[in-house]
Amino acid sequence: MKETKMELEETEADSSLSWSPIPRDRLLTYANLSDIAGKKRKQDPSSDAEISARASDDYDEDDFPTDHLQDSEGPCNKRVKPVDRSSEVTGIITPVKTPALKRLGQSIQRSISFRTEARPLPPMAIRSRQKASSFPRRRSSQLWSDTVDSMTQDLSAREIKRQEVIYELTQGERQLIEDLSLVKKVYYEPMLKLDIMTESELGQIFGTLDSLIPLHEDFLVRLEGLRGSEKTVGEVGPTLLDWFPCLEAYITYCCNQVGAKALLDQKKQVRRVEEFLRLCQESSFSRKLDLWNFLDLPRSRLVKYPLLLKEIQKTTPPDHPDEDTLPQAMELIQSIITEVNSKTGEAECQFYRRGLSYPEEGQRVPEIQASRFLYCHGELKNTKGQKLHVFLFELVLVLTRPAGQDKEGMVQFQVYRQPLPADHLFLEDLPDGEASSSGTFRGAFTGNDKVKNCFRVSSRGRSTKAQSHSLQANDSFNKQQWISCIRQAIVQSRDRNAQASQSKLSTRLSPDPALDHIAELSLNSDVEMPDT
Repeated sequence: MKETKMELEETEADSSLSWSPIPRDRLLTYANLSDIAGKKRKQDPSSDAEISARASDDYDEDDFPTDHLQDSEGPCNKRVKPVDRSSEVTGIITPVKTPALKRLGQSIQRSISFRTEARPLPPMAIRSRQKASSFPRRRSSQLWSDTVDSMTQDLSAREIKRQEVIYELTQGERQLIEDLSLVKKVYYEPMLKLDIMTESELGQIFGTLDSLIPLHEDFLVRLEGLRGSEKTVGEVGPTLLDWFPCLEAYITYCCNQVGAKALLDQKKQVRRVEEFLRLCQESSFSRKLDLWNFLDLPRSRLVKYPLLLKEIQKTTPPDHPDEDTLPQAMELIQSIITEVNSKTGEAECQFYRRGLSYPEEGQRVPEIQASRFLYCHGELKNTKGQKLHVFLFELVLVLTRPAGQDKEGMVQFQVYRQPLPADHLFLEDLPDGEASSSGTFRGAFTGNDKVKNCFRVSSRGRSTKAQSHSLQANDSFNKQQWISCIRQAIVQSRDRNAQASQSKLSTRLSPDPALDHIAELSLNSDVEMPDT
């Protein structure tokens, strides 16, 4: 299932043919079922892998020779000189003094972390007798307070926090430029040179990524130019207002990502492509991120700007010159993200609409072509245990079955049964075990009598035959996501119809404009009539 957001901070690990329902009011349009479930559990695979690697490094066999351990197993009669308790620790560990400014900056960085990278693949199981990789999963962080002399600064805690956020904004631009340049140098150019993919295929996958590098380089130069002699930034609002309109270039890039992801998943089935991408991911420069994680970095960076801007606003004093410009910049970036999200939703809807095949001509209902976006789509099971790929368009729910690929390599979905218009749709949440009591799901999946995570959709339209489908989600969280999206589609569709009916009724009952003009003349003549 697939969910479109805006916390805009995390990217996800993908599986080739699994999607999750995603609200279309968010920018996140490419997560899969494992991503959505991962958000619920609030786990960070990168941190798990980092802890595992650190533990493996600390307790490797090379650090503890086995023969020494075997020799020490027997009894020993050697006397050991006792150690005075007062000198046990004080004589070994020397206290380290940390400058006050640096301590404050570190506490701020721990409380507010803006450093977000695309989520790596789930960590591999730790094998015994095998040393973990030595290269870091994440970049080493640096605070603004690490770059200044604490003896020459006389700033309040609020101003220090403000400088830290602005510095994080600057460092994020630098890191994004490095990553995008790395993608071009390590992935695009070698695959083109080695003829691993054609130039046309690479163009579809990478899209306009190359044009984003100079865009962010320009922003980085502007931000660095704001730093004064004491490495502090005064007014940042005008710079943001002037540069944010450049982010409209993200509309083209994000709209292309829908087809790019599908093509990349298809090309991964080719052995030569899979081997190249795997070797790159295992190399130290990749930080355990795959190619799609890198391609999704611009989108995750875009949704991070409002968060950074919000923190700058919180730490800006009321009498600061940025007091008026920062709210304007926030409104501007939010409008740009809304536009990018809207256009991306339309592109996603068109992409999957082109992949539908209709066994019967009557299944081509007009609501499919009239829909402008997708609420969600993903895999569900029916009462027979068959896997269906369900699309919840703006105006209709469509049940399909994967039908392979066409000549161009696009995944095809064969429409299963008659599509269900949203304005005639009814939703029923089935409690765990209720479906099995009636025998609808009994033994269809695991052989257990109690079936979980089921719901029922039905349609009772006047022009269409009544039908009902009981569907099962992978887990309770995905079930709730589906129910939430379907309810939203039903409410919005019925509200839209009610508004249309009211508009038609008001138009029908409104008097003739010519009569209104005559009544106005009569009223004016009465007012102007002299007293008798």
